[in-house]
Amino acid sequence: MYLTPEVKKEIFKEHGKNEADSGSAESQVALFTFRIKHLTEHMKANHKDLGTKRALMQLVGKRRKMLAYLKEQDIERYRAIVKKLGLRK
Repeated sequence: MYLTPEVKKEIFKEHGKNEADSGSAESQVALFTFRIKHLTEHMKANHKDLGTKRALMQLVGKRRKMLAYLKEQDIERYRAIVKKLGLRK
């Protein structure tokens, strides 16, 4: 399994306040980005997997909504997470 509890803790520790901070917008966006990258690699090898394609599109939508929320609430936090993750915004 690619997303173990240890990997989640590491993502939350790096992008959130601590390793148990799974609720902040930054940590959620980072987790969504990790999952999107994994599913994108899967889709490159399995382009006919429509279930995964649907899940990938849902994750992209969730991340976009979370980034829009973050941009509306605090533009500096938004700019920091976009720069840190290397997103195209």
